[in-house]
Amino acid sequence: AILSSNNAKFPYLKKDEYETWAMKMEWIMNTDHNLWKIIQNGNSKKSLGRDSKGGIIILPLVSFEEHVAVQRETKARNLLLQSLPEDHMVDFHHLDDAKEIWLAMKARFGGNEESKKIRKTMLKQAFLEFSVYEEEGLHKGYD
Repeated sequence: AILSSNNAKFPYLKKDEYETWAMKMEWIMNTDHNLWKIIQNGNSKKSLGRDSKGGIIILPLVSFEEHVAVQRETKARNLLLQSLPEDHMVDFHHLDDAKEIWLAMKARFGGNEESKKIRKTMLKQAFLEFSVYEEEGLHKGYD
């Protein structure tokens, strides 16, 4: 079966689950028009220019290949944005292409090894400091 955006359920990015989400997204993108290559390498077919006020504009398409490339870029960008939690959508929507969005998502949700170690240490510390007094009990919240 061919996976397309019409029949696919895209993984939703959850806090601290970037690596699993990234693997699922890579698989989906590879099965659908090589979108993964666009996200990783950028879209070299897109032509940009500047208008009279200095604003960036996408120049008119001159070939079928460029038309297809822009469609794929748009699709890849939209798929990435659809997988974001709504409260993060605003932070990424202004980015121009799928590669920029992917790198920004990786930086925000994936972190680096040092930040992962710090986050894990802080979580362990919070767990060790957690205590419930005997007279409180965990069941009190359910009465």
